[in-house]
Parts: sequence; structure tokens; C-alpha cells
Amino acid sequence: MTLQDQATVRDAITAGRTTLGIELGSTNIKACLVGPDHAPIAGGSATWENELVDGVWTYSLDAVHAGLQGAYAALVADVEQRYGVRPMTYAALGVSAMMHGYLPFDAAGELLVPFRTWRNTSTGTAAAELSELFGYNIPLRWSIAHLYQAILDDEPHVPQVASFTTLAGYVHRALTGQHVLGVGDASGMFPVDPATRDYDERMLGQFRHLVAAKRPGLQVEGLLPRVLPAGADAGHLTAEGAALLDPTGTLEPGVLLCPPEGDAGTGMVATNAVAPRTGNISAGTSIFAMVVLEKPLTSRHHELDLVTTPAGDLVAMVHCNNGASELDAWAGMFGEFAAALGHDGSADEVFGALFRAALDGAADGGGLLAYNYLAGEPITGLDEGRPLFVRTPDSRLTLANFMRAQIYGAFGTLALGMRVLHGEGVAIDTMFAHGGVFRTAGVAQRLLAAAVDAPVAVGQTAGEGGAWGIAVLAAYTRAAADAGAGAPSLADYLGEQVFADATLEVAEPEATDVAGFATYLERYSAGLAVERAATEAL
Repeated sequence: MTLQDQATVRDAITAGRTTLGIELGSTNIKACLVGPDHAPIAGGSATWENELVDGVWTYSLDAVHAGLQGAYAALVADVEQRYGVRPMTYAALGVSAMMHGYLPFDAAGELLVPFRTWRNTSTGTAAAELSELFGYNIPLRWSIAHLYQAILDDEPHVPQVASFTTLAGYVHRALTGQHVLGVGDASGMFPVDPATRDYDERMLGQFRHLVAAKRPGLQVEGLLPRVLPAGADAGHLTAEGAALLDPTGTLEPGVLLCPPEGDAGTGMVATNAVAPRTGNISAGTSIFAMVVLEKPLTSRHHELDLVTTPAGDLVAMVHCNNGASELDAWAGMFGEFAAALGHDGSADEVFGALFRAALDGAADGGGLLAYNYLAGEPITGLDEGRPLFVRTPDSRLTLANFMRAQIYGAFGTLALGMRVLHGEGVAIDTMFAHGGVFRTAGVAQRLLAAAVDAPVAVGQTAGEGGAWGIAVLAAYTRAAADAGAGAPSLADYLGEQVFADATLEVAEPEATDVAGFATYLERYSAGLAVERAATEAL
């Protein structure tokens, strides 16, 4: 960056013309600062891990607060190091986080039970009953499934519930005092009607009737956050919110906030995949695909969720609980081995070497088989997970085959769900991908194209992910506020102002890889019996 460019950025920071996005992912909380041209200009992050407490996957609210402050402090330090100034305000900011889960609060705003994250699979009875009642797939991780399971189990906290929300909704309320949620995140709490872009009235009535005997008078619509589309004014940073984010007191209150969104919605924004016949795949601790539909599906499938874009358009979602964590674990072990031989390398260097080796592997993985199931996987009917690497005596164990099998395994469950979508006749022009696994150019992208049998595009912001996506949504809210009635649609804003000059690398599916992955997936499907046996025996 030239001195002139640095001066321009510095002026934008001091004048409060930048936008800030913060996303709470499963292992990292990332903050991304973007300039008026939507390009990232600084970033910061803090690591955290979920905990298994009394059989529940959770994060404490103290960890939420500490992680927010850590990521924000790291961002401010990066700004100071790069530009020599400290930001005091922003044009707008936004918060996103892992979707779904259950955060119930009483009338005083106290959390009633520990945060139940999307990883928990204890809501089977509730999800099945609601899916049958609504004629609409309600996955185990959805917020309404958690609430209804608590009602079925007569949990003592239920009569005290005055509101419940997602992680993004909680953080947003802590910053603004507003109990609201972006429509994309809201659609993973309770079904949303695309016609109204609000909770489905028919299903709200069905739920009231369902719980009337156990909880007479329970009005779930009074507990849920108010739904807002992308571009809406979602409140302003309060003095308490500013102090939470920046305990040093430098950050000033009054900043405009966009509606809080889930990581699925920010992934769609970060890949410009909000129009029909487009889709995106986000690969992190979990992995999921979002495909914007031209029309509703013809039938209900347990492998597919129906959610919405941040603008409220219907999306089919294939959500897999398990993503890249097992790849991380193997890379960590290989890194230790290299260090033991005296070859110290960064995590990115280790990943790069391992991923590039996969390109030399047999198209079908050489007869090797890998399951990345650290947690249960509803799509394949498993309540618990056991990471497995399996091979037959006649398989070919090489580093190249091993890594190809591991990457294939990370995409295995996703591919099963995408095949259901294909059976519905859903057309996809291009899938856009983002997430850390795509930082090694041309490897995961090529193998993913084989897994979904569709072109996969990766842009320059692929590694930025949802923190950049929510920063862009914040910029859209600022632009909409300034434009008033003449504000563009989200799709037009992204296409004309954010991605107009974007450079994309597109990997077309290669016939040999497609055939090889199909063979791998047949073996993967058959081997689920081994995975199931492992959960029972170990």
C-alpha cells in the first residue's frame, strides 16, 4: 500500500467512514474492518472453544464477552500498527454468529440455562413432532426444537422464559438493547414465510395449540426476536454496548447497527450468492451449503433445511455438524512430526503441503475411507460421532491417498445432502466457496467441485469469510439509511458495488474426479455401519 493509499484509509478511519463486522465462529471470533470501497483494511481475532458441560455443548457468556473484547482489541491494535490511528466510531457495524441453538432469558435479562449450541443433538423427539406437525423440516439444532424439548421435559426454567434468541441476537442486544434478528438467522429459530419475510403465522398458531395443555398462554411469538431484513435499522450502539466491546472507553456510542445475522447469511453475502440458482458452501468447524431456490421444494427432506437469505428469499440448506476440525487435528499431528525431524513450519505451510499432496492421490482415494465425525451427524442419523480412518488390506496407503480421503471425508455428508437437492430438480449455475480450507489454492476447491458435480468459484475474500460478510451488510444498512426509498436491493448492491470488479477462480468438475468421488461416496455410505458400530462400542 502506497503512502497516499495509507493516508486515504487513515482519513476514512478517523472520519468514521469505515464499517466493522464481528463474527463469532465455533473456534475463532473475528473482527474485520472495511473501507468505503468494501475492501478489508484491518482485522483481529480471538480463539475460543466450546465446552461439553453436563452433556451439553456450550460457551459461557463470560467467554462471549472476553472473546468479543479480545477480537476487538486485536483489530484496534492492527489498525494502530498499520495506520497510526485508533478508531473512535464507525459508519456502521454488525454482528454475526453461529446459527440456531438456545439462549433463554428471564424478564430481568438473566440467562436461565447454559447456552445450548447447534452441536447438541438432544432434541430428537421435539424436532420429529414439530416436523410432522408443520409439514416442514425442523432440524435438531433449531431454537424452536430446543424450546419445545424443554417443554416436553418439564424443565423448571420454562415458566420463566421471557425471551430466547441466538448467539448473534444475544450479542446484538448487549450492544444495542434491541431484541431483534436478521431474517436469515431468524429462519433458523422458527420457520419464516418468504411471502411476509416474518415468522410463519400458520405454524405459530399450530405451536400455540400444541403446547396449550402443558403451557397454557405461552405465546411463542412474544418470546422470539423481531425479524428485520437486510438494510433495516437495527438500533444504535449504547454506552453500555460500547463499554462491553471496548473497555478502554475509546469507542463512542451511537454507531448504527445492521440486523444481526447467522453465519449462513454472512457466507452468502461474502460469496455474492443471494440470487436464485446461486449457492455457497462455507467450510469451517461445521460445513454447509446454501442454495437460493427459484420455487419451493416439492416435498420435505430431513437432509434439507429451509431458511432464507438476509433479504428473506427462500434457501435450501444442507448443514453438516462436522467440517474441518478433523483435518485440523491431522495437520497438527503431521506438523509435530515435521518439528520432530527439525523442520519447523507454520500451520499454513503444513496445510499447504498436505493439501497439495492430495492432488496426486487416486481419484477414489485409493480405497481409503475417512469420517470426520467429532459430533453427531443428523443427516446420516448419528447422535454421536467417532472420528475414523478405515482401510481394507488391498487399499493403497500413501500420503496422497490419505489426504485425498480425508478431504473427501470432510465433504462426504455434504455430498449426500446435495444429491437429495439434485433429486428435487434444483438447478445450480455456480457454487461459491469460502472458509480457511480454500486458502491452499486449487485443492479443496477442485475436490469440492467433484463432490457436488458443479463449478466451484473462490474469490479473493474466501479467507475473510463471515466477518467480512457482516461488515458488508453493515455497509449496506448505512447505504440504505442514506438513500432512503431509493435504496437498491441487496442483490443489486452486492453485484454493482461490492463484487463488480471481483476476481474469481472457478474450478470446473473434472470427469475423473467426479467418477472417483462417486466411488468413494458409495464406500462412504456403506461404511456408515462401521461408524454407527463405533459409537455403540466406544
